[in-house]
Amino acid sequence: MTEARRDDGRRTSSGIEVRPVYGPADLRGWDPEVALGEPGREPFTRGIRPDMYRGRLWTMRQYAGFGTAEATNQRFKFLLEAGQTGLSCAFDLPTQMGYDSDHPRAEGEVGKVGVAIDSLADMRLLLADLPLDKVTTSMTINSTAAILLLLYELVAEEHGVPGEKLGGTIQNDILKEYVARGTYIYPPRPSMRLITDTFNYCAANLPNWNTISISGYHIREAGSTAVQELAFTLANGIAYVEAAIAAGLAVDDFAPRLSFFWNAHNNLFEEVAKFRAARRMWARIMTERFGATDPRSKMLRFHAQTGGSTLTAQQPENNIVRVAVQALGAVLGGTQSLHTNGFDEALGLPTERAARLALRTQQILAYESGVTDTVDPLAGSYYVETLTDQVEAAALEYLERIDAMGGAVAAIEARFMQDEIEQAAYAQAKAVDDGEAVVVGVNRFVEEAREPTEVFPIDAELQRAQVERTRRVRAERNQAAVDEALGKVAKAAAGTENLLVPMKEALRNMATLGEVSDVLRAEFGVYQPH
Repeated sequence: MTEARRDDGRRTSSGIEVRPVYGPADLRGWDPEVALGEPGREPFTRGIRPDMYRGRLWTMRQYAGFGTAEATNQRFKFLLEAGQTGLSCAFDLPTQMGYDSDHPRAEGEVGKVGVAIDSLADMRLLLADLPLDKVTTSMTINSTAAILLLLYELVAEEHGVPGEKLGGTIQNDILKEYVARGTYIYPPRPSMRLITDTFNYCAANLPNWNTISISGYHIREAGSTAVQELAFTLANGIAYVEAAIAAGLAVDDFAPRLSFFWNAHNNLFEEVAKFRAARRMWARIMTERFGATDPRSKMLRFHAQTGGSTLTAQQPENNIVRVAVQALGAVLGGTQSLHTNGFDEALGLPTERAARLALRTQQILAYESGVTDTVDPLAGSYYVETLTDQVEAAALEYLERIDAMGGAVAAIEARFMQDEIEQAAYAQAKAVDDGEAVVVGVNRFVEEAREPTEVFPIDAELQRAQVERTRRVRAERNQAAVDEALGKVAKAAAGTENLLVPMKEALRNMATLGEVSDVLRAEFGVYQPH
């Protein structure tokens, strides 16, 4: 046994030693009643529902969004016809940053990495002929999340669908933008106000909407380890709960609508351990820190997406296998919804062929692999349970350090999380460069000749058409009504009124996303990182 425990250098992405063999001694003193419990019960290590996928499969929610609202609407319909069970929308950078398509800073970026949405006119086209009372929609949007949510609600009202029948998620996770992604507008503290106003608004008007998707995905994409992804995301989650309570909300009134968004990478067992540890940690955090009593407040419900940063432009078909392994990890870890990346996404937006194959990957896992037949099939594995405990312990160490700094906002302002991620990303890049970490087709099993791969085309006329539509909206609207409504937004921003109420009226009167954002910029200022 001594020989079996020798460290031969095998480690997970988080630096956790992986021994040649695991056995009963590794779980000495381990109490399954405390560590696992039953599926659907605290601490939810084994999943949030007693029957998990035997009762209902995860939502197959393929990400889509490019070019114009019309083009994305067609992709939505294509995916629904192919068997997708939920919509997921990406927005272009100007939309994410609060700029209309005709703003100078939008030049060259309109419709490039997602769909351009400037006004209610665009949202009407995006959602045309979609059954909004039957599908759930996830919107990957943060700084302007409240605006996009209100536009979605306005279109639903025009379709005769009331707020209580709308289901979906806005990412709305601004803290991770300061940590990892960079599409922030306002400083952290006024941004937190927008988020808590959204919590309050949805509790009253959109009770089935997930008001935030607390995102580890982009933290991992920036180069973090699995443990850092877990710890920093939960730290951000704690900050959101604290902010909502400070704003006067009762924890069990808003916490059931919180959700999470995780990355799924290649180390299958570490990813499964991360997902299981996340549920257990969140249940204890909500109980012990915040006194939550509603079991739904303690359930960590999550969406997973396969790792975009793991995809390679070299031998892109290899990405099909990577995505399948990552998706398997998410399913074994108990995800509630899943996006599988197209194999060609290191080269451009996914083609229809790649998107269909990515969806088929999920369907094969669901219907052919047998992994959905029983709940938490890896439970009790000496290795998986040991690794789950180790991942949790390492993440708790990070949380203790962040608490000592004053919480996530203070840690972000001190650049603690950012520096930790940068160091992890550098270490991983160096390991690949040195050949210590193998990436098939990149630093081993390399092929010099590269077969051409179909790449999604970008329409050069797209920006011109989008700009024309936005200018036409401004020309045809009642400008006096817009000015009055924007004035009410400014007054609310300077005071304490819930911002979403006057924002909705401004958008109903055809104010643009950029105009509403500019009013908030004038009051809140713009964040400048140190």
